[in-house]
Amino acid sequence: MVTDLLEWLQNLPQPALVGATGLLVMLECTIGLGFIAPGESGLLIAATTATTVPRFVILWAVVTVCAGIGDSIGYAIGKRFGPRLRDTKLIRRYGTDAWDKATDVLQRRGAWAVFFARFLPVVRTLTPAAAGTSGLPYRKFLPAVVSGAAAWSLLHISIGAALGEAAKRVEGMLSTGGLIVVGVLAAVAVIALIRFKKKKALAPTSSQTKEPAGTQDAGDEPVGS
Repeated sequence: MVTDLLEWLQNLPQPALVGATGLLVMLECTIGLGFIAPGESGLLIAATTATTVPRFVILWAVVTVCAGIGDSIGYAIGKRFGPRLRDTKLIRRYGTDAWDKATDVLQRRGAWAVFFARFLPVVRTLTPAAAGTSGLPYRKFLPAVVSGAAAWSLLHISIGAALGEAAKRVEGMLSTGGLIVVGVLAAVAVIALIRFKKKKALAPTSSQTKEPAGTQDAGDEPVGS
């Protein structure tokens, strides 16, 4: 069953598979579209087909470029709207606490924040736009984006390829029922990991921003007025 699915994926036209994966990653990295594009999950699935060096390298290169394009779009949006972008509905969808965390790290770390933000869900989508609003020069932004995207995609493609090979071996040792159980457990583990990473990315700032936000609201417009 698993082998059949992996073989079906591998038999898909490679340009279409790689292109679709790159598009999902680019959309996830583009601020405002990250909610509707499962780029990280799509990359892990597509990576199970990276069974040869050429397939691996092509997928890696395309995903790196597409991630860089998505981040550059976010940078351009941030540069266009400036600090007032924080007060838009777009940022409120992600959470102003996540935005504040991204801007705070940028102020302290500069271009390095762009590199490391690539590995943090939600924050990685906001950081390029925050970099644009902060005035970080694009000549410093681009190398950090490309290197971060290359490291992030290399990690995920390696994990996906390893999972694909492991699934084939496990299938040879388990019955159909056992495979279903393993599949369900793996899916639950992946979902739990993604949720944990998102909560970890948001939690520190949430506690820091609650008091100032309440103070500002109370001063600007008292409740019940």
